[in-house]
Amino acid sequence: MSTPEKTKYASWAYAEEHSVPDELVERARVLAANVGTDPISDGTAAALTTLAAACRARSMVGIGLGAGLAGAALLRGAAADAVFTGIDADADCVSATRQLLGSLGVASSRTRLITGKATEVLPRLTPEGYDLVFIDAAGESAVDYLSHGLRLLHPGGTLILNDALDGDRVPKPAVREASTQAMRRAEALLREDDAVVTAMFSTGTGVLVAVKR
Repeated sequence: MSTPEKTKYASWAYAEEHSVPDELVERARVLAANVGTDPISDGTAAALTTLAAACRARSMVGIGLGAGLAGAALLRGAAADAVFTGIDADADCVSATRQLLGSLGVASSRTRLITGKATEVLPRLTPEGYDLVFIDAAGESAVDYLSHGLRLLHPGGTLILNDALDGDRVPKPAVREASTQAMRRAEALLREDDAVVTAMFSTGTGVLVAVKR
């Protein structure tokens, strides 16, 4: 007999497979293996493409690049002339992202990939100059990036926090790991902020979306 947990998992898995895997995802997985990172899920990539299209993004910031799948997914849904600014302290991740975007034919004029600490780079970016900010960072760092991300967005801009459920640990009260606690704080900060409206989605390992009023 199917349990509620199994039914819920089956629904999650079905939703993750809604978009047929394509060459972009396969390329990103290979590059991710080479640099030792875990790519975002197929469902998360599809969600990013859809969200970028929904807000007609033309200027975007990515904090934490992985192997470039998130940036590629965002550019796929964004306006044809959209520019993606990506930040990562790991030079290998920046290189992998540049390689992936180049293989997809994305013009170099549409990307600005920066190797450096986000806490040092973000203060130099234009306040209210961006349509979308994507944060893919360890829980303890994610909280620090929220205020920066909101500062960069103009009214109506979209902030997206990946792994917002911290590998499905956030809903479990007994789990008190630092990364889990940090993601709980991030959720609370956004939920209690009257300047944004928010929604939490179970896609991948959790996607928290906030739109600036």
